Order: sequence, then C-alpha cells, then structure tokens
Amino acid sequence: MKGAPATDTKAAPMTDSFDPRLIVALDVPDALSGLDLAGRIGPQVGFYKIGLGMLTGGGLALANELKSEHGKRIFLDMKLFDIGATVEAAVRGLVQFDLDLLTVHGDPHVVRAAAEGASGKPTKILAVTILTSLDRADLDAGLIEAGDIPDLVATRAARAFEAGADGVIASPQEAALIRALPEAAGKLIVTPGVRPAGSALGDQKRVATPAQAIADGADHIVVGRPIWAADDPAAAAAEILASLT
Repeated sequence: MKGAPATDTKAAPMTDSFDPRLIVALDVPDALSGLDLAGRIGPQVGFYKIGLGMLTGGGLALANELKSEHGKRIFLDMKLFDIGATVEAAVRGLVQFDLDLLTVHGDPHVVRAAAEGASGKPTKILAVTILTSLDRADLDAGLIEAGDIPDLVATRAARAFEAGADGVIASPQEAALIRALPEAAGKLIVTPGVRPAGSALGDQKRVATPAQAIADGADHIVVGRPIWAADDPAAAAAEILASLT
C-alpha cells in the first residue's frame, strides 16, 4: 500500500494455528491505520472486519492487501440495502475482491438479490437481523412492529435463511434462539456486541462475553474497541482467544 509506514507491519501468512472464531473489527480511520493495527496484533488473528466507516478511507484497498498479501480472511460489513437490482449489482462488484463474508440487511428481497449477485463466488452473504446497538425504544421510534426483540430477530433470521442467506448477524443474546431454528442448520451465526467481562459497552446495548456467545451457538464473534483501543492490542486479542471454549 503506497504511503505505508517504513516499519514492517506485515502480519505473518494465515495458518491453521489461528482460531477463526475471533474476527477483529478494524474500526480505525483509514487503511494505513488498519494495516498497522493488524501488524501489531500479529499472526494470532487471521480474520478481520472492515466496515462502512472505512469505505472512504481505503477500506477496499485494505481488504485486498490483507487478503492477497497477508493471507487474512476478510469480513466486509457494508450492510447493503436498496432495490434488488442495485443490491445484486453492488454484490457482484464487491465479490470480485475475494471476500469471505459480506453483509446485507435481512429483508428477503435484499437477501435474494445479494445471493444472486454472489452466485458462483465463495463469498458468504450474511443478513443483518436487528442491529446490536438498538433496543425496543429504538424500534418503536422506527415504527418497527411490536414484539420482543429476540422473537423479531429469530423471525428475521428464519426468513433470511429461506431467502438464501449463508448466515446472519445477530447479537449474542439471540444466538441460541437462532441456532435452534430448523432453518439454521448449516448456516453461520456471527455476533458483534461481544465484550470481555468488565469492558465498557460503548454503543452496544445487547451484549455478552466472548465465551458465552460461542457457547450459545455463534460461529464467529466480532470484537473491535476492546482490542483496537487497548494499550496492547495483541495482548487483548490473546486474552479473548484464551477465554474461548
């Protein structure tokens, strides 16, 4: 990446020794910061999330570099939402970056379009159920139908699976409920809103510890601030990995 720091921040190539259940969110301002953070964390982490906030800061270039030059797996968290034709076209373009995971909103017409756009490519389409930063008051303000959040999440997950999603994004508090769905057989559950015991919640409202999320059925946990804001990101990541059962 042009303009990269002179210091060597290249992480070692991905090997079978890393635990793929941990995805580290590179919620930093730009691609150079993301590359530096991945280098400081080192080879113990082989899976990274790049979100919408970094899109204008070189996020796609970072995804390509981490994947092709450093052997990392990439979760591109775009949460696409639009008419079907637009979503299909966007996904068809994005999967050319050889992504592992890509998010869209969980509305069935969006999921169907995304699945069509990703057809023939290895990228897995994940459907967002209800954002982990939202609670019932937020849903009321958005005119979302009445009901308990876990029930709404489970319903959205089942419909997304039926529409062709390879997995869903949901809070760890709903992981067990989703895993119990017949439609969830063979599907991925990825949980943001994961916080080690004693960590600040930040902007998350429905959270659990890393170990609890995995125990409840999550395939992958996404952890951002507790790692990238730590004085020693590598040590913070190692502590989370050690907590997983």
